[in-house]
Amino acid sequence: MSRGFALVVHFHLHDEKAAEGFDDLVSRTTPEIERHEPDTLAYVVHSVPDQPLTRVFYELYADRAAFDFHEEQPHTKHFLAERVQYTSGVDVTFMQAESGKGPMRR
Repeated sequence: MSRGFALVVHFHLHDEKAAEGFDDLVSRTTPEIERHEPDTLAYVVHSVPDQPLTRVFYELYADRAAFDFHEEQPHTKHFLAERVQYTSGVDVTFMQAESGKGPMRR
């Protein structure tokens, strides 16, 4: 399995109105990621049923360079600048695949 570069991000939102604004921001950002980032292999946004003010992102990149490319895109910079108005906290965990089955397998 190729190692890839992955992260999980927990966004903690202020309130229900902030959650709506955040979800709208996400809905405008993810199509740009799909369109312009071929080495972003997975960019999945999850809601948490028993935590309505939490969103969890799972991001998988071909390598660190693909993540760096993602971070430099105008849509990502816009997302990062705008998200602060909706979030009360952000937790990021960077990960490295050790084994398993997935899109990184070659």
